[in-house]
Amino acid sequence: MRHYNFLTAEQRSHLFLHEPEEFDFTSDPFLLSNALGATLYCPATRPNLMHDIEKMAIRGAGSIVICLEDSIPDDALPMAEENLHNTLLALKERGDVSDLPLIFVRIRDAEHLHRVGEQNKGLLDSLTGFVFPKFENMTGSASRYVSMLRRINLTYSRPLFFMPVLESPNLVHLETRTKALSGIKKVLDANRELVLAVRIGATDMSSVYGIRRNPDFTVWDVGTISNTITDIINVFGRFEDSYTITGAVWEHFSSGERIFKPQLRQSLFGEGWKLRRDLLNQGDDTFIREIQQDKINGIFGKTIIHPSHIRIVHSLSVVSHEEYADALDITDTGRKHGGAASSFYKNKMNEIKPHYAWATKTLLRAKAFGVSNQGIEFPDLLEASPVK
Repeated sequence: MRHYNFLTAEQRSHLFLHEPEEFDFTSDPFLLSNALGATLYCPATRPNLMHDIEKMAIRGAGSIVICLEDSIPDDALPMAEENLHNTLLALKERGDVSDLPLIFVRIRDAEHLHRVGEQNKGLLDSLTGFVFPKFENMTGSASRYVSMLRRINLTYSRPLFFMPVLESPNLVHLETRTKALSGIKKVLDANRELVLAVRIGATDMSSVYGIRRNPDFTVWDVGTISNTITDIINVFGRFEDSYTITGAVWEHFSSGERIFKPQLRQSLFGEGWKLRRDLLNQGDDTFIREIQQDKINGIFGKTIIHPSHIRIVHSLSVVSHEEYADALDITDTGRKHGGAASSFYKNKMNEIKPHYAWATKTLLRAKAFGVSNQGIEFPDLLEASPVK
């Protein structure tokens, strides 16, 4: 798998200074966590999951979650499990899955993980891993999840990773949050080699207060939720721990009547007025703003529920020429002992020591999503991406 593999050689040469690197589930975990990008959730009840996975590869998806949890009615779970089993059989028969997105399965709890493992013995080696919802250790659920995964991993030649979803009420409630976060971190630190990324479950968090954001607002506008996310970043976003934290789901794929002004600068799109108009009509300008707010707060990657969002997340994930020039300047071995200098673009000061962590993370993202050529902007990448 390689991001932007759908482009022609001529398009890649025009858009990229450095193209994204190839990856699959055997790649370095730090590369994988940065390559997740737009993680598309698919209910396991979809009638032809195998076709969906192959189709999403063409659309540029880098990671997919087959969901057996909240997107599935309780009475449909047996059918969903059978559908998953048939999909895993099809993946086994296919053999090479390196051209497909990273595939995860979201289960309901540790006991369900055991059942899914038993139902699919010998078939899980096409997966990259599992998504564990409502992950917390005040009730012991986190430890049970990990213990069960380790038992499953004993039967495979490579370990299956996991991505915990932080969304439980005791994480949102102010009086229990610190204890809940500390308990989760203790479990994750003890099993660091299996943790691919930490995911944020803003929908479940919002349900604690009976609220839901509409397309005019980002998750950062919702005070109780943004406060919780900020504390999650405080605990798991420290450079020395190297956890990748992914952004909350964007639930909307069509916009109704707008209340506020558009949030996309017209001059950025130049002659691409139709692209800008289409984004505004879908309400994607708020989605774009949320991704940018995620990035400035140290969050990278996004949970999505509609394929049309893949191109937006990935276009905003490519490292710009300016970012890359700064990162190289900061990590230059000849200046590793500190100091400061004007940037290549002569518009900011690069301080070697305080900016080193940012630069290191930026270069890792450059491996996953590539570096754009000088003068290439977000709309250029967006226009080159498949729409349907």
